[in-house]
Amino acid sequence: MQSVAEQKEFVTFTPDLRAADAWANYWMRQVTIRLRREVAWCWHERGLQQPTDFAMLPPYADKLSTILDLSRFYGEKQDFYLTDPTARYLTDQLNQEPSFASDQAAVRGSFGWVVNELALPDVASFILALSLSAAFDANMGSVIACCLNDQNKPLPTLALAQKLWDDPEEVLSVADPAHPLFRYGLIRFSETSWNASITVPSLVALQLLFPNTPFPHGLVVAESTAGSDLNDTAHLSTLRLRSTAANSLRIVPVIGGASHLDTVTQIAELNKKQLVVFTGDAAAAQDVDYLNALATVCWLKDAYLYLDKEPSACAHNDKHKGHHVPSSSIPATLFIALKERAHMSSLPQDLLLPAVVVPLVTYHERLECWREHLGEYSTSLEPAIAECARRFRFEKQTIRAICAELQQLQTEITAKDLVAACRAELDTDIGELATRVTPRFNNEELILPHKQSLLFDEILKAMQSLTEVHYGWGTGKVWNESGISVLFAGPPGTGKTMGAEILAIKLDLPMYRIDLSQVVNKYIGETEKNLKRVFDAADVSDMILFFDEADSLFGRRTEVSDAHDRYANLEISYLLERMERFKGLAILATNRKKDLDEAFLRRLRYIVDFPLPDAEERKKIWRQVVPEHADSSQLEFDFLAGQFPLSGGNIRSIVFNACLQCADGSKLVGTEGVSQLTMKEVIVAVKREFDKMNRSLSLEQYGAYASLVEGLERE
Repeated sequence: MQSVAEQKEFVTFTPDLRAADAWANYWMRQVTIRLRREVAWCWHERGLQQPTDFAMLPPYADKLSTILDLSRFYGEKQDFYLTDPTARYLTDQLNQEPSFASDQAAVRGSFGWVVNELALPDVASFILALSLSAAFDANMGSVIACCLNDQNKPLPTLALAQKLWDDPEEVLSVADPAHPLFRYGLIRFSETSWNASITVPSLVALQLLFPNTPFPHGLVVAESTAGSDLNDTAHLSTLRLRSTAANSLRIVPVIGGASHLDTVTQIAELNKKQLVVFTGDAAAAQDVDYLNALATVCWLKDAYLYLDKEPSACAHNDKHKGHHVPSSSIPATLFIALKERAHMSSLPQDLLLPAVVVPLVTYHERLECWREHLGEYSTSLEPAIAECARRFRFEKQTIRAICAELQQLQTEITAKDLVAACRAELDTDIGELATRVTPRFNNEELILPHKQSLLFDEILKAMQSLTEVHYGWGTGKVWNESGISVLFAGPPGTGKTMGAEILAIKLDLPMYRIDLSQVVNKYIGETEKNLKRVFDAADVSDMILFFDEADSLFGRRTEVSDAHDRYANLEISYLLERMERFKGLAILATNRKKDLDEAFLRRLRYIVDFPLPDAEERKKIWRQVVPEHADSSQLEFDFLAGQFPLSGGNIRSIVFNACLQCADGSKLVGTEGVSQLTMKEVIVAVKREFDKMNRSLSLEQYGAYASLVEGLERE
């Protein structure tokens, strides 16, 4: 409890506004008293009687005249402090000793701790308090502007500090960018000049004034984790950080999978440090002033800072762009997650410590993590857990989060719930390079010759067996846990896309169509970068990547005659290498199989030829593509299948066009009655389809319906 005297003692201009740190209150009170005394002098200097209403401020005067009169008024100002009742009272208040023990231990990160840690002289403590007061007290601005004789300057400056301090020459010792107040980010300034504003960032001010306050909203304390033993690189980093104290920014690159938080948390725990994770968005991660404030707070609280949002210069491997990392002079320790070692070149090399290389979580580690955190449900979910551990290559903290969400269900957790939760966690973004495909053929059968039909079933069985064969039988290590890559080859309309969509439905996998017009780039090296983006995004979970018109990308490697040919061959080699490491299902479709590189064909697991259907297959297709609510009783399927050599895509187009002509446009949707398809409309649609393909048939091929076609030709 405060005494009555302490309650009456003001710290700032706003009543009862005080910090939790005693040293901060003492020095902010010094600032307030000196500002009050300076206001009293301003009334006298400008030849005005100070009113009894202390809420009034003196009017502004001509700045040049005031400056020129400084020497004339210097002696008078010193006498004023001793003779004017208000000024003398305020001077007496300045000379009072602190009401607390000056040698008492200060809380880490507080104003008092900073003063002791940095061995700040009184003038530096005063300047820090002056800057801090402006950040703490909203009413400080008007008084500062009055004392600076400039209503456009509500923030303190070094010039104001020199005006207020009894020994103005001492302020010069602080007016140095290398001074700890500026180097460590405690005070921010736009330029080194007497009239530049000096401010304390709000996040830093909160820590100095209230040292026991939690970390700001942009930082979250990492939870303790019982991880496995650290690898050599992580152990080396732990010892290096422990052996030397930070006197400038230290950056520890953490290279590996999608997340490295468990390893970094272990390093922090072994060194008896807190680890805080930056949770701001990408825009905040590029705000250097904000990052500086966070780094200073972490130094004050003796915590490590973990940034898993790769700086933009690293992500684009651009050495010439600005590095979005805190100032090099702030003695904080920053862990930055990088996807590749090559990205280290975009960071300030003089600040880098040895990199920590984090291996990806293995299938068996994911399996055990699922079992542990699903608890009592793990036994009944064992087959689904095994499949999810392979298909979804999450880090452990993600698995823990998913399990925690599932535990909140009011009913028993099912395999469907588990897969759905994993799907919801995914954030696959391939940008403009790919399009998510919604499969359309839920109840339709892929009609193929017997040989191709068997191959198609083998692909389905192979994908369903990957978990058992890779991890139960032990082929995963030899085959790099790879998935399946297949080629669908055949003329347009023979069912290649339909086959891919049916596989997506049966395997319950998301499907992405790769836009080759976006992937293939005329500029050297850009195609490889685009392919890398595609496969990196697809690595987190099993999915189907569908490369249509694959011959444009996977064509025969050329003889090297110039740099473009050499890079084109490198791009194909890179693509082959990534295809072999891809853990999902890659489907390539082409109309020109003969144009594909033979070396590429040898690396494919399956090749399925989609020929034009024969008469029997066409009959099945004709029957299948008729809408379920259309009456096809008048159609002669044997005639249509036998007379017209068409692909499945052409047949589907013909039936749709005929439906459009047979439908009763005046009938409301959902009313009773079935629309009837007639041979007349179908034959007309057949004729239109052949015309569209620029192919002609003799009238004899239309049989009894030749007159309909003959009439169309006369038109």
